[in-house]
Amino acid sequence: MPYRSFLSRIQNMFGSQPDGHFKCIEDGFKAGKLKLPAQPMSDQELAQAIREFQSAPLSDEALQKLRQRFESG
Repeated sequence: MPYRSFLSRIQNMFGSQPDGHFKCIEDGFKAGKLKLPAQPMSDQELAQAIREFQSAPLSDEALQKLRQRFESG
């Protein structure tokens, strides 16, 4: 699965205790709701996208916003 290395990169931003938000991202990739960014993201860009996602309650809307961030790079 090509998204595994990207998911590992994200997991490092969650620290040693991934939470429900990380599981949501993982499930999003597995289900095809999330795709790898069209353009490579810097660690800073990815960290910002993850912080914004974590600050919102888990929902389809929050996952959609994260997807849009990945699509816009």
